[in-house]
Amino acid sequence: MNILLTSAGRRSYIVDYFKECRGVDKVYASNSEYTIALKRADGYLLSPLIYDPEYIPALIRYCKEMQIGALLSLFDIDLLVLARHREDFEAAGIRLVLAPASFVEICNDKWKTFEFVRSLGLKTPRTWLKVEEVLRAIASGEAAYPILMKPRWGMASMGIYKVENEQELRVLSEKCRREIFSSYLKYESGMTPDESIIYQEVMVGQEYGLDLINDLEGRPVATFAKQKVTMRSGETDLGRTADPTPFLPLAQKIAEESHHEGILSVDCFKCSDGIYIIEMNCRISGHYPLAHLAGVNYPQQLVDWLHGLPTNPENLRFESDLYIIKDLTPTVLYARDNAPVR
Repeated sequence: MNILLTSAGRRSYIVDYFKECRGVDKVYASNSEYTIALKRADGYLLSPLIYDPEYIPALIRYCKEMQIGALLSLFDIDLLVLARHREDFEAAGIRLVLAPASFVEICNDKWKTFEFVRSLGLKTPRTWLKVEEVLRAIASGEAAYPILMKPRWGMASMGIYKVENEQELRVLSEKCRREIFSSYLKYESGMTPDESIIYQEVMVGQEYGLDLINDLEGRPVATFAKQKVTMRSGETDLGRTADPTPFLPLAQKIAEESHHEGILSVDCFKCSDGIYIIEMNCRISGHYPLAHLAGVNYPQQLVDWLHGLPTNPENLRFESDLYIIKDLTPTVLYARDNAPVR
């Protein structure tokens, strides 16, 4: 079986994880520009931009050319575009490993995430869509500064501000809005142009990242927890693998409702009065490598499922209380003539 990882960016380690799997012949990667992940893949496609009308046709043509049987994305913006074209991929004989489009939209839209979590009876920070709503909540005593502001359709810590007073709230709201509509966030944010920012109460507690694993029928299989000790650019830099037991009830509720295939990343805070869910992403997350180094082999289990094999407990072993840090390794990407170095 050949696999394609789309919007691979710098996640070369994910390419490596799949190349090590039994049952995989070639691991391909795509991105709109040449990156280290493309260099590490067995082959690559320099794709059109995600919102280009030719993006999906280009992926399907490449999959047919390279006899690629399964595709998964490593980037939030990519997920919704792919999910909305599931039937096109299936008609071409390509398995798209992803949640239903309706749930991808819930994950990408932080306001819908807030509403979804509340609908399950789970805890999530109080959230507002407008400056005036925040001011009324503060005046009534329902909320207090600082307030966390972030793009409703954002990712990777872009446009996030912690505001301490009304002046900062108003000024930084305008700054955040300008940043949104001058970046690639403008595409999804264009669906809610007048409500492109959310405002949340600040959580006081310890942050965790969860991996919720479903099989390819959307049935819950396993949950893994990682404490986020230090963060860099919205991703876990230093983390500790943790006992998942306290998180299992909420993980079961979400996994059963989402019907996602494969992996779902959930960010949450463990506070004195319970666990608060912050965000969800239908992809391999920046904190997944902690689970991988602790014994989990999600790529191998996914490949096994794609081959029709049952769940293998050996792929889902997990050791707690390991402290794991990401390493930075300089790598040559281009030669002097600007030709990619293979």
